[in-house]
Amino acid sequence: MIGKALKYMRKNQNLKQDNLAKSLNISQQNLSRYENEQRIVSFDTIEKIANVCGYEIYFINKKTKEKFTIKELNRKDI
Repeated sequence: MIGKALKYMRKNQNLKQDNLAKSLNISQQNLSRYENEQRIVSFDTIEKIANVCGYEIYFINKKTKEKFTIKELNRKDI
């Protein structure tokens, strides 16, 4: 499922795999494996792909509707 999201973000920005991979300092083959869910992708890499493609990852509490990002979480004392 995450592979489809990664591919969507990349294609929505009209980026080719090799261009995105170069900007992330990973191989085009690894990016392809992430998108096709043939390799497990780290959250760090997911976040980097999202940032390069102009997206931000949000965490939303279903009950309270509280929403935060990793950047906000890094600023809090936890």
